[in-house]
Amino acid sequence: QVQLVESGGGLVQAGGSLRLSCAASGGTFSAFAVGWFRQAPGKEREFVAAISGSDDTLYDVDSVKGRFSISRDNAKKTVYLQMNSLKPEDTAVYYCAARGFVVSTMPNYDYWGQGTQVTVSS
Repeated sequence: QVQLVESGGGLVQAGGSLRLSCAASGGTFSAFAVGWFRQAPGKEREFVAAISGSDDTLYDVDSVKGRFSISRDNAKKTVYLQMNSLKPEDTAVYYCAARGFVVSTMPNYDYWGQGTQVTVSS
């Protein structure tokens, strides 16, 4: 059984930065694709970024491309989401999720963390 734990969320002013971490236990982490999704109050969960087991990356171009960066450290079984130039509209609960090898922009991941709150003040 794979367990995912997110950390690194918090309150930041617009223009600031945060780095989210997604630590995994169980399973063969290097084989997993890991995605980040976010959900703002009253809105559907939306795709942010994902990284495959072979380090291919995928971003939601419209909202985060050029500001967010996803990376992974297989030795630490951790995936990171570096978020720069944050905007108030980035405020949401951020979730990481894992599935077998191939990235997806859909929430069809097998394992999910509990989420970490990111709040960006204007």
